[in-house]
Amino acid sequence: MQPLSAPQEIPSVSQARRPASVPAIAAGLAAIGLVLGAVTMWAQYGTAVFFETLAAGLQACF
Repeated sequence: MQPLSAPQEIPSVSQARRPASVPAIAAGLAAIGLVLGAVTMWAQYGTAVFFETLAAGLQACF
């Protein structure tokens, strides 16, 4: 009995992985920066001032 298809090589793990693209890395770094900035503001100014700053910023945008 013959196989229905020709045997195929299984790609190795190094061939299956693609390096991350530059925009994806930049977006990840920007997200980390925003989170770190928010945590720093929260620690420095406290919750009340932090939320008031966010509300004022959002109001200025919209």
